[in-house]
Amino acid sequence: MSDQQEDTFISHLIEMRDRLLRAVIAVVVLFVLLFPWAQDLYALLAKPMLAALPQGGQMIATEVTTPFFVPIKVTMMAAFLLALPWVFYQAWAFVAPGLYQHEKRLGVPLVVASVLLFLLGMSFAYFLVFPVVFGFIVGVAPEGVAVMTDIGKYLDFVMTLFLAFGITFEVPVAVVLLVKMGMVSIAKLREIRPYVIVGAFVIGAIFTPPDVISQFMLAVPMWILYEIGIIVASMITKPKPEAETDYTPMSEADMDAELDRIDSNQVKPESADPK
Repeated sequence: MSDQQEDTFISHLIEMRDRLLRAVIAVVVLFVLLFPWAQDLYALLAKPMLAALPQGGQMIATEVTTPFFVPIKVTMMAAFLLALPWVFYQAWAFVAPGLYQHEKRLGVPLVVASVLLFLLGMSFAYFLVFPVVFGFIVGVAPEGVAVMTDIGKYLDFVMTLFLAFGITFEVPVAVVLLVKMGMVSIAKLREIRPYVIVGAFVIGAIFTPPDVISQFMLAVPMWILYEIGIIVASMITKPKPEAETDYTPMSEADMDAELDRIDSNQVKPESADPK
């Protein structure tokens, strides 16, 4: 590696460090600002579960430090979500100088769509999926069994569902990227639709509780978002010009005429006899 290449590599590392540091500082600042409301944020997160519990039901803490650390983790998650646009901007500012102009025009809408879709997926899980899932869990409890969920286990469970639905709602962005990068065609995406539907229900069975309703609530949106991705990719992908796609072969007469012309050009005139 030459000295110039080494200097360029080091400068990229320094810039990446600076961008990462700015993102971390934003998360930390928001965390400090939200810390006084840590208990309120946890109460908001626990509201779907508490609403599903029977009258007088409550959640428990089985470890000494859990009542302190769980609200802290919830506050950190909220700070990261609020800082997500700034974090994505730092990532975009790092990679943008190496992109072409048309890639930059596509990148900004994709970054904005990624943030909005991830937050939309989490909102879908909180407002629609959680009441159904927790109602099912409490409803199938045997008679005489009091459902009292540990707050640490509850946080792990909802974080898993948040990630599952947040990533699921990124399907249109992934489809558009695959098409624009030339890795797959729109026709191929339509061809593999049955496999995608089966895969969506498999993922729903893995990341949701063992009830059919919550599995459908993950699988069906994934399928619909896949179709939306195909539609958007079809709208923003320009068809190739006819001159590049259409080819008309030469007729036999045209081919013979072309061969005669080539042969006539290759005939050299006889040189004059030397005296």
